[in-house]
Amino acid sequence: MNELTALTFGLQAFVTLLVILDPPGATPLFLSLTSHQKRRDQVRMAWLAALTSLSIIAIFAVFGQLIVSYLDISIPALQGAGGLLLLLVSLDLLKGTDQSATNNVKSLALVPLGTPLLAGPGAIVTIMLFSQRVEGAAMTSALALAVIGAHLIIGMTLTFATSIVSVIKESGVMLLAKIAGLLTAAIAFEMLITGIKELLG
Repeated sequence: MNELTALTFGLQAFVTLLVILDPPGATPLFLSLTSHQKRRDQVRMAWLAALTSLSIIAIFAVFGQLIVSYLDISIPALQGAGGLLLLLVSLDLLKGTDQSATNNVKSLALVPLGTPLLAGPGAIVTIMLFSQRVEGAAMTSALALAVIGAHLIIGMTLTFATSIVSVIKESGVMLLAKIAGLLTAAIAFEMLITGIKELLG
């Protein structure tokens, strides 16, 4: 593979991952979960969520096929499990349960933000497919840079979003939590239904 092909491969992986990880789509849930935190903790949570997602994506890029084969887990099963987890989070948001009061910053950044919202089944499958196409050191480096670059944008997007909380005030945060709950429920339902369809089909 020549350098141009490796560059094209890296750009393709970067754009695909960024679309699937969808930082703007994760922002409402992030803000609703961090609204009562100090800005320093919000920023730390943003980068911890991005780092969690990066770690999971990296693990599945290298060991994905081995993990799935060894545990005999299908991708549809991962989708269903991720959908159920997100559905529980969305129900808490819609009911008005303050997750930030019952969970610390670290745990919220790990679940549900880092996974399955960011590093969900779609991102895991995508990175496994790209990893199978890697040939040589140039393409390996291009894929690694694509993954890191996508997560840098995630961290910056969520960090920038923390300034919104001071503008929309408490009433805005409550509205945002309901919107986030509805959107998260829709994402969760889609993941769950897709997983069930593929398992049955």
